[in-house]
Amino acid sequence: MANDDLIQSQPGYFKFGPDLICYGRSALSTGQKATDSLPDAFGEVQRIGAVWILPFDPTEVADNLRYERYVVKGDEVAWKKLIRKLYYALRPVLPVAFRRHLQRVWLERGGEKTFPQWPVDRSVDQMFERLMALAAQSSPDSRIPFIWFWPEGKSSCAIMTHDVETAAGLRFTGKLMDIAEAYGIRSSFQLIPAARYVVDTATLSMMKDRGFEVNVHDLKHDGHLFDTHQQFQKAASRISDFAVEFGSKGFRAGALYRNQEWFDGFRLAYDMSVPNVGHLDPQSGGCCTVMPYFVGKLLEIPVTTTQDYSLFNIIGTYSIELWTEQIEKILKQHGLISFIIHPDYLDCPEALEAYKKLLDKLVELRSGAELWICLPGEVDSWWRQRSEMTLVAHENCWRIEGDGAERARVAYADVQNGEVRYTFQ
Repeated sequence: MANDDLIQSQPGYFKFGPDLICYGRSALSTGQKATDSLPDAFGEVQRIGAVWILPFDPTEVADNLRYERYVVKGDEVAWKKLIRKLYYALRPVLPVAFRRHLQRVWLERGGEKTFPQWPVDRSVDQMFERLMALAAQSSPDSRIPFIWFWPEGKSSCAIMTHDVETAAGLRFTGKLMDIAEAYGIRSSFQLIPAARYVVDTATLSMMKDRGFEVNVHDLKHDGHLFDTHQQFQKAASRISDFAVEFGSKGFRAGALYRNQEWFDGFRLAYDMSVPNVGHLDPQSGGCCTVMPYFVGKLLEIPVTTTQDYSLFNIIGTYSIELWTEQIEKILKQHGLISFIIHPDYLDCPEALEAYKKLLDKLVELRSGAELWICLPGEVDSWWRQRSEMTLVAHENCWRIEGDGAERARVAYADVQNGEVRYTFQ
């Protein structure tokens, strides 16, 4: 529990252990930048009986990181909005090669940032893991029971998503589905409803009949969805109407532009617009977690790996080495591995070959590492069920009750050699 009497009124950065950066109010002094010399709150944790007293509120810290409240509000200054407006106005007449050059110059600046941690930030997850370790130390049997993260005891989860940005990309979706089916993987397609191309009923039916998922991708993909709250409210209403027309429950904003404080304007089940770490995206920030989380009633399914566009055109490689590194870090946290692969950017043999190598990797992990590969809608359904389940003591063990409990597993967290270890009941 947090010691509310000592917590300061202004949020800032501090550490919870030597390698974990938090952002929130604390009983300690805090820094205004993640690069400042930061105090370590872990040394100020006190134990009274079975209760641990913290110099900060972990729920507040988790919300601050997930909702990106650590991002300086002045970052989105007027000149950035003007540049974005000019770019989208000129985009139809700019050659593709020149557009990619401009985007690369703009986005390369993100490589200079140190927080969130590149290439995967697990700050929220590691904070809760350390709190779990403290709780285990004060537990009578030195372990904490909980409902495992994924159904049937799967080690982690992976989803494949495709944002369709052009008419050419829409035409390529058929071949993309053929490739996915060959690997036994179903994915979701995010379609722009009010610009660039026409989404007809036949296309929607074809995708769904083949077992794929359809979601709404922005409204016009013009970079202006979140310019003003009033404008967003009108657009969100139209987007929600298109979701009904598409038979969709999910959404992703163009270029991952977002304002999570406004997400209550959607009449949707889930969103997929928040990157884990946004250094290579037009909007900086990141949710600092590899797990889904709720923003009000909306489930956020974060983007936890680098987009194909950034890999191919900004980093400038067709190697899947970075994706492999990110996968390994997320697997270590038992988190969600989510990809954005654009059919529009698989327009060369090197890109297509890289995508197939990625699918090979996922298939390997599905059989060898018990990876659950599913659709975003299935993640939404499971995470909602899990949030409503309860653990009930039963005959010297634990039982899970609630809708979907037959797929859930009881897990235990204990500490071995200073690290949290998970086992199943």
